[in-house]
Amino acid sequence: MTRATTFEAFADAVSEAFPRLSKQQQQIARFVLENPDDLALGTVATVAEATAVQPSALIRFANTLGFAGFTDMQQLFRARLLDRVGTYRDRIESIRRSNGSGAPEAGVLHQFVSNGMADLGTLEDNVKPAELNEAAGLISRARRVQVLAQRRAFPVACYLAYALSQLDIKAQLMDGVGGMLADTLRQMEPGELLLVTSFKNYSQDVVKAAEDARARGITVVAITDFALSPLKPHAHLCFELGQGPDANFRSLVAPLCLAQALVVATGHQLAKTPTTRRQGASPKGAAAADSGRTVRKQGAKK
Repeated sequence: MTRATTFEAFADAVSEAFPRLSKQQQQIARFVLENPDDLALGTVATVAEATAVQPSALIRFANTLGFAGFTDMQQLFRARLLDRVGTYRDRIESIRRSNGSGAPEAGVLHQFVSNGMADLGTLEDNVKPAELNEAAGLISRARRVQVLAQRRAFPVACYLAYALSQLDIKAQLMDGVGGMLADTLRQMEPGELLLVTSFKNYSQDVVKAAEDARARGITVVAITDFALSPLKPHAHLCFELGQGPDANFRSLVAPLCLAQALVVATGHQLAKTPTTRRQGASPKGAAAADSGRTVRKQGAKK
């Protein structure tokens, strides 16, 4: 396997190779992608202990991915950490530690505010403007956008369906009321787009919907957490937000912020496109435009 030169390329390589890895190597892969800072700062012994494997297993894992050894692979993670020095997330973490925000008197609200701010720093690190614009372009050109999420990710889907509809995009929330989710999915056609959101532990219904849609040639855009998310193999474009400071109570600050940015970016895309040329423009709007052209032609003849 070709050695990755960036953390992003490493994550993609691990995601692609994951089904072929042994169970032990899959265990290591999950740990290093979910805890990249631990691998950057730890020793082969401490990382092996945290991963519950032998140090030799970490070395074999690195070799499988094209690295000379653990230290060679670790350099990539350290480079990622150095690139993030001085970010808002680092500054906030420093403030939290100096203030002793873990103390009970700091309060639950303060803790969640701090975690939310840290999540926003990670969001800005992980999401590239080019990817955001690409997703906005796919949404703006789609005949119809179906939005799907379940459990704690459901509020993200609700917002996306509402906000996109305010842009006069044909957006529909797939809520699965009455057990009709499978029927709604079957009605999707080429030219439509499925926008899905799911985090660990992933909703199997959402993953299956993405898989079936991709198999039928429907564009899938996913919002998830890690490169090893089961949504990624089925998505044409996947946003990986990383794990929040407390995975048991994942904050929705970052996913909702991304959703808002996605809606605004889509609005910018639509502003660049004449209404009569947009995919899914309403028949009424198209008829009005045709009528306008007819009147102008008649006026020119007179």
